[in-house]
Amino acid sequence: MRQVTAGNGTVLELLPMVFARPDVALRRAERLLESGPPPEHASVAHQVIGIWQRDFGDLEVALRHLRRARDLAARAGSADREADVLATLGVALVHAGRTRQGLAAFERGVGRGSAHTRARVLYRRAYSFWVLGRHGEALDDVRRAVPVLRQAGDVIWVARSLTLRATVHLALGAVDRAEADFAAAEVLWGTTGQEHDKADVVESRALTAFRAGDIPAALRLFDEAAERYDALGTPTFMLSIRRCEVLRAAGLAVEALAEADAAIAALERIGGQRTRKAELLLVAAQAAGAAGAPDTAVDRAAAAVRLFARQRRPWGEAHARLVLAEARFAVGRRTGRMVSEAAALAGRLASFGSPSAPQAALLAGRIALALDRPEEAEAHLALAARARHGGAPQARVTGWVAQALRARAAGSRRGVLRACRYGLDVLDAHRTTLGAPELRARVTEQGEELAALAQEAALASGGARRLLEWSERWRAAALAAPAARPPADPGLLADLASFREIASRAEEARRDGRPVPVLEREQRRLEREIRSRTLRARGTGAGGDGRRFDPAALLERLDRDGAQLVELVVLDDRVRVLLCGGGRVRLFTGGRLSRAEAEAELVQAGLRRLAHPGGAARLPLLEAAGRRLEEALLGEAAARLGPGPVVVVPPGRLHRVPWALLPSLRERVVSVSPSAGAWLRARETAPPAGGRHVLVRGPGLATGGAEVPELVDHYGRPTLLEGDGARAGEVLRALDGASLAHIAAHGVFRADNPLFSSLRMADGPLTVHDFERLESSPYRLILSSCDTARLAPVGSDELLGLVTALLPLGTAGVVASSAPVNDAAVVPLMLALHKGLACGLSLAEALRDARAALPDDAVHRATGWTFTAFGAA
Repeated sequence: MRQVTAGNGTVLELLPMVFARPDVALRRAERLLESGPPPEHASVAHQVIGIWQRDFGDLEVALRHLRRARDLAARAGSADREADVLATLGVALVHAGRTRQGLAAFERGVGRGSAHTRARVLYRRAYSFWVLGRHGEALDDVRRAVPVLRQAGDVIWVARSLTLRATVHLALGAVDRAEADFAAAEVLWGTTGQEHDKADVVESRALTAFRAGDIPAALRLFDEAAERYDALGTPTFMLSIRRCEVLRAAGLAVEALAEADAAIAALERIGGQRTRKAELLLVAAQAAGAAGAPDTAVDRAAAAVRLFARQRRPWGEAHARLVLAEARFAVGRRTGRMVSEAAALAGRLASFGSPSAPQAALLAGRIALALDRPEEAEAHLALAARARHGGAPQARVTGWVAQALRARAAGSRRGVLRACRYGLDVLDAHRTTLGAPELRARVTEQGEELAALAQEAALASGGARRLLEWSERWRAAALAAPAARPPADPGLLADLASFREIASRAEEARRDGRPVPVLEREQRRLEREIRSRTLRARGTGAGGDGRRFDPAALLERLDRDGAQLVELVVLDDRVRVLLCGGGRVRLFTGGRLSRAEAEAELVQAGLRRLAHPGGAARLPLLEAAGRRLEEALLGEAAARLGPGPVVVVPPGRLHRVPWALLPSLRERVVSVSPSAGAWLRARETAPPAGGRHVLVRGPGLATGGAEVPELVDHYGRPTLLEGDGARAGEVLRALDGASLAHIAAHGVFRADNPLFSSLRMADGPLTVHDFERLESSPYRLILSSCDTARLAPVGSDELLGLVTALLPLGTAGVVASSAPVNDAAVVPLMLALHKGLACGLSLAEALRDARAALPDDAVHRATGWTFTAFGAA
């Protein structure tokens, strides 16, 4: 083809440009057509527009341009030009779900043109085979194409071929081969200006990192790829598909579902690729199943099955059918036909080389067990259990779940416990690679079934001590690992400062009645950026201090303290009470967790009402609810408590219970801990040298933090931060390594984003993300305002919020409130609390005495019940 100009370049430069600077290529192609070019040049222009529309716009528009490009190439009499366009058209037809027509176009293209052009056609057919899930044929075509492309010195197409081959290897679970091909392709891409192709490699490397078990690296690379795509102005549907898979594996299934649904809507708005819609429906179905929304999973999976079948894509159809079968099982459907279908899916997926085959075999085994077909179940579970010996952490966990179910069906409690132990060890190792507390907490959900199976076996064995061990094995697991400080990331620090400023300006605007939509949008953007940065943090790879929970050590410590520990375990909605103390562990049966949760909600409503004058009439109702709550939670164990202090270890779903309201605990020294192991670690934490005290008074309190000035005299020469001095940076510096800190500041709990729960400082909110930057959090911390003890249950039995962020950082004890409080009634409570601490009491002892010293009216009593001592200081 004769070289003619198209804008600022030649016609032939337009084709590589569409994957370097897509929008620039589109504009130049449109200008070229306006100039009335000859058929061969017009063919190139229509092809470029067709590629742009195929990948970034309307697929029907793309097909019109590509058919026009094919006809013009034929008129020009160029076999190479016609073959190249046929290959591009073939890809578009496959993406449109017209598989037969697309493959026919490839067949015609392979038969035309030179060897070099034929190799480019083979690459694109290989790509289409990958889209269709026909991985063997894809590898065959790439194998034929690469030597020819290398011989021709065609760097761009060699790099594309290596990238595609790596992607196919990933689909087949061959991570090492994929990494090698991606590395080779990246070297080649570095010698070109193909910016879109380079972004695609970064995206693919993210998927490789995920397949290798490195979720933080995957999230970081996805973010980098997204930034590259944004700079080019191109849509990111494939990125969304891949990122949704990682989000789901990271325990962020709700977010994955939202992203997939949003991408589907965007794709439909532009009339985009139907193949991508099928894939997005599949990841949406998978996310809905993981998020506990089986009806939504059924809906999305059924739609995906129909699309994949219509597009002749057996790989995708089989995976969608698996999700559909799992969702139907989750909503209670169990039939013999479902067993056969799941078993057939396992065989089909195995024939494809899919890592999901054991998952289908596990489902077949589950359904057979539910139908009381033990022999059939054993065959399927044995097949699924093979996955426990290798592969990604999730696949190995699937294998250990299958092995545990086999052992339970065979009546081997020892076998169940062994399988659960090994399976949870796999997740332990995986969890420690995660630096973000949120991910460490959420990923525990993947061990929930193993933990429940182990506790069920321990309970059946009749050993209360064994049940305690297994309750502790996966309770508050995220807190057992060393705290991973956020990286020294200047961007993160800048974003936190900007977030604080914007949030402060938005709050001021609301007070003045000014509009805030622009500020709120910027605040949400900064929240997304901060969260994204923190999720990328890598873990230490160390699993706590190397010690397993030791019941004997717990009992010894409790005896030395003259205390008892009450650990609540929930199995099948029934509360089991483990009463530890006096050298033994005793087991009691409580009530239903669902009933306890309902009573806890009533109690919270009563406390909110009593925070204001005029609610005294509700006090008897609140006390009655406290009695019912005790019956549901403690049962007979309430009457067996000795006279000493009590440590309560509740399940995450009961974190808001005001334990001091329960009749048997009302006059006691009571503290709360997320686990017995966490309490032991806190008990062994030594106070820092120097005994430095910090007092902070934030803005906007009804009393102005009236207790703080009196505490200044109480502590002699404390560090006092108030007014403009109570700024986030100064407060954090003062808190680091303090012996005791008292913060009187408005607390805001964010159920939608718990790590943005905050305390209001002079320059804006001090969030959990800020506290995580402390080298050593204060040994004791008292938070005297509303909602500072509220936490968000996530994962298996984890909690996210201010209190749980501080415990792994070295805080041994916290006093905080789980509900709104009356600011005026808080002042005498806090003064009495500090008086007890001055006498050498623990936080829990001082809080008990402070409640007793309050006036005997409804508001003060409710205020005292609202505050809880966490930890062991």
